[in-house]
Amino acid sequence: MASGHRAQFSSRLGFILAAAGSAVGLGNIWGFPTQAASNGGAVFLITYLIMVFVLAYPLLVAELTIGRFGASNPIRSLMSIAPKQKLLASSVGIAGMLGVSGILSFYAIVAGWFFGFLIGPVLSVLGFESAAAWLEGFGTARNIVLMLVFMLLTIFVVRSGVTDGIEKWSSRLMPVLFILFVSMVAYTLLQDGAMEGLKMYLVPDMSHFSPDLMVSAMGQAFFSLSIGVCTMMVYGSYLRKDADIPKTAAQVALLDTGVAFVAGLLILPAMFVAQNNGVEIYSDAGALLDGDTLVFSVLPAMFDTMGGAGLIIGIAFFALMVIAALTSSISMLEVPVSCASEELNKDRKTVVWWIGGAIALFSTLIILNFGSMFGLVISVTTEYMQPILGLIMALIAGWIWKRNQVLEELSQGNPELKDSLFWKIWPTYVRVVCPILMALVFLWPVLK
Repeated sequence: MASGHRAQFSSRLGFILAAAGSAVGLGNIWGFPTQAASNGGAVFLITYLIMVFVLAYPLLVAELTIGRFGASNPIRSLMSIAPKQKLLASSVGIAGMLGVSGILSFYAIVAGWFFGFLIGPVLSVLGFESAAAWLEGFGTARNIVLMLVFMLLTIFVVRSGVTDGIEKWSSRLMPVLFILFVSMVAYTLLQDGAMEGLKMYLVPDMSHFSPDLMVSAMGQAFFSLSIGVCTMMVYGSYLRKDADIPKTAAQVALLDTGVAFVAGLLILPAMFVAQNNGVEIYSDAGALLDGDTLVFSVLPAMFDTMGGAGLIIGIAFFALMVIAALTSSISMLEVPVSCASEELNKDRKTVVWWIGGAIALFSTLIILNFGSMFGLVISVTTEYMQPILGLIMALIAGWIWKRNQVLEELSQGNPELKDSLFWKIWPTYVRVVCPILMALVFLWPVLK
């Protein structure tokens, strides 16, 4: 099915860093620690890890395989494996595009906040106190301006294409992100109060376990690994035929999960360091205060207690967050851009402005109706659309796509795959076990 002129990642490492860049983002560093802090720490961590490897990984393999087989945008790739169900295939592709655009619309807002907290301290040191206060306050005008700046950065990378844009920038930014991350964790764990946060994060208290926690953990796993909204399908379409998809998907999942785990090692101990320094984290009833803006209240408070070093560490942290956000946002914008440029036969550099502009308009609408729309858009896209679309893709890959075609596609990267344990388990697992497990997770809160 592959077209000879299809753009490709130039190396396997380039793909892994780009796919991990897509997966490693605010979902890991903003979303995961916030969810963990709200849901009992270690219990959420364990449930999340189970969801990643029991549900998200098998579906990641399915999405990458569909993408590489179709070697096109999600609509055409899904049609290529389900030629008799074109309406279903195109509907899932369009829903994935809408889902990923919805995620990017709130993502750009949050990424803009991080951008403000990156620039604010620098302006403060230079004596521009009022500008710094404006950038670090949660005002409507400030939110719109910062969101637009972040969207422009994303558009700039995506308009350059796969090798010169996505791969080049992901390969540069991801190593920097990891170095910053590990350095900050080491520093935070040496502060007073950090061990209390570490205990909450690593020692499970099963009284926090609930059906709702399972749904949150599943949504977080799908959001974190970019499952269900065609991102990985698009990246799969740029993957070389000699790549071993199950192995590559496992490396992406491990890298992504490792970053989420390390993010928890940073944020949860930092919460208790801040609490030790007088910052309120939990209400009297034990509920987490300001969940969505947790890292913006907790971490700057911790950095303030560090004197001169705190300024440098604070700038480094928010630089890390902007890098993580950008490597994810470029993968999200790539989904509708690749679809529109191929289906409408339009130039990528024109399409990226139209689609980026439309998403920025919707982001502005969310900002203007923040109280009613922000949480709603997050919930609809990450807790419901992603898992439901992931489930539909599992059913398409398991029940509609011919098994000999799947084996042939996967064997191109691993000729011995037919006799492997993976092939003995995965086809039936995606076909039967994944849909049943996902249905149970969804229905449990309803039936409890």
